[in-house]
Amino acid sequence: MNILPNNNIINVDKDPSMIQKKAENLKDGEDKELMEVCKEFESIFTYMMLKEMKKTVPDNNGFIEKSQGTQIFEEMYLEELSKEMSNGNNGIGIAKMLYEQFKNGNVRL
Repeated sequence: MNILPNNNIINVDKDPSMIQKKAENLKDGEDKELMEVCKEFESIFTYMMLKEMKKTVPDNNGFIEKSQGTQIFEEMYLEELSKEMSNGNNGIGIAKMLYEQFKNGNVRL
């Protein structure tokens, strides 16, 4: 049984259209909200990337299985790490690029 915390990023794995719905509901002139949606997408992308990268690292404790608490903590750590990575001025750059694309009207949902 795999129990994970109930939060926004993990819920997006179940419903990836959540970000698209938020972007569609924005009206013209809502620049701040648009940037927040773009940062949220960047955070989700970073989380998924970190999660896949973590799968490539072998466990050193081959004989001792990780507890459920350890697994939950590691998932929460990756989520918070991805949020912090995208919260900076430019993050990793995906949010800024998406924002510019949406502002220029080059992206259709």
